[in-house]
Amino acid sequence: MTTAYTEVEPAFVPVQTRSERPRSFDPEDFGTPNGREVNWKHTPIARLAGMFAPAVAGDGVVYEVETGAQFVSAPLAAGSTPRGEFFVPEDIVAAAAWQGTDEGMHVRIPRDEEVAEPILVTITGQGADKRADAHIVIEALENSAATVVLRHRGSAQYAQNVEIIARPGSRLTVITVQRWEDDAVHAASHQARVDKDAVLKHFVISFGGGIVRVNPTVELSGTGSEGRLYGLSYADAGQHLESQVYLHHKGAHTTGDVLYKGALQGESAHSVWIGDVLIGPDATGTDSYEANRNLVLTEGARADSIPNLEIQTGDIQGAGHASATGRFDDEQLFYLQARGIDEEEARRLVVLGFLSDIVQRLGIPAIEEELLAAIEIELAAVNA
Repeated sequence: MTTAYTEVEPAFVPVQTRSERPRSFDPEDFGTPNGREVNWKHTPIARLAGMFAPAVAGDGVVYEVETGAQFVSAPLAAGSTPRGEFFVPEDIVAAAAWQGTDEGMHVRIPRDEEVAEPILVTITGQGADKRADAHIVIEALENSAATVVLRHRGSAQYAQNVEIIARPGSRLTVITVQRWEDDAVHAASHQARVDKDAVLKHFVISFGGGIVRVNPTVELSGTGSEGRLYGLSYADAGQHLESQVYLHHKGAHTTGDVLYKGALQGESAHSVWIGDVLIGPDATGTDSYEANRNLVLTEGARADSIPNLEIQTGDIQGAGHASATGRFDDEQLFYLQARGIDEEEARRLVVLGFLSDIVQRLGIPAIEEELLAAIEIELAAVNA
């Protein structure tokens, strides 16, 4: 008896794992997103379409180094090290920004130097109809220590790549603060490599902007390296604030801590957090945890929260993930009201307590005060 076989074309299996996503410097290799891709399905891509090709004029933002200008080196053209030492675009916007940036800013901390004052770079948008691309390299040489702050304001359509290299023994803090106007669109890809015994603290603080999408990737490549990734967002009506976080434990005895918190108020306020942690086969002795917490203050707001954890070795200290989205804790409100605090003030105290946990980790009093004041303004609006 002869059995006939029919050859069947294999079904297309979409890429789900963060580590398997394609990477390329050419925007055409990604194709135009249609919203069904795993990394675009929660994003209003139509409002980002202007960033799928390199900027032409590139006059959308102005840079000002307010403190620490001595640590800004000569601009880096494509092919000039350390630009591209670690960074490879993983979506069409990052690839377009790479192609659209002739010269990238280079912030360089010399070997063995401890910089006491934060290096502050203010990026000011020149109008919602103007475009700009950027590639910024932040490099901490061996055994150095510094804090670099990227502050965004004004309005623009801004595609930004930030490449972070923490060399052996360095201690680097990178803070990106988004206080854009409501019509701004900001899509950023941060990619960091943390070498042996180095520590990176990375903060994403998003309060303003129509669409703000800041996606950090951190690779703990060296033995004993640490990555502490923190985020804070406050979404108002019509705002879309998003972060897709990827923490890759590659070296042995690495430590990872991811904590993002968000508050939302107003019709169609939307936040997205996707957290991917990969503990690789050589990452023995790893200790890692990721969490996302969201507080919904009014009807009509929505928070999407998706934690993912992939472990490729059983020899670890610990790993876990958590996600929670909810409204006010009635027990907390009751406790405060039972002590003579009116409901409006009780709600204010609950929100401040929830969000200030991230603010206090910054360690820069001036920025902490600015953000706490911004939270107070937001709370006054919701209680008006």
